Amino acid sequence: MEFRHIVSNPGILGGKPIIRGSRISVQLILEWLASGATIQDIVRKYSHLTEEGVKEAILYASNFMANEILIEVEAPVHENF
Repeated sequence: MEFRHIVSNPGILGGKPIIRGSRISVQLILEWLASGATIQDIVRKYSHLTEEGVKEAILYASNFMANEILIEVEAPVHENF
């Protein structure tokens, strides 16, 4: 899948994926959503963003998580002697 609005540049935010033409990371978009903000709230706060760009950031994060590999690690049980 191609993302037109999401780019990564090592010179901007350490290479985190951002919305093109901004310093707004995909991570920040997710944090705003988790705090209760709507897409419209985000676009109002950052007027240089578009709804399309914010929606693509969400889709990008979703696609990234779809390929996430989770490894369950159990801590050893220590018995008191």
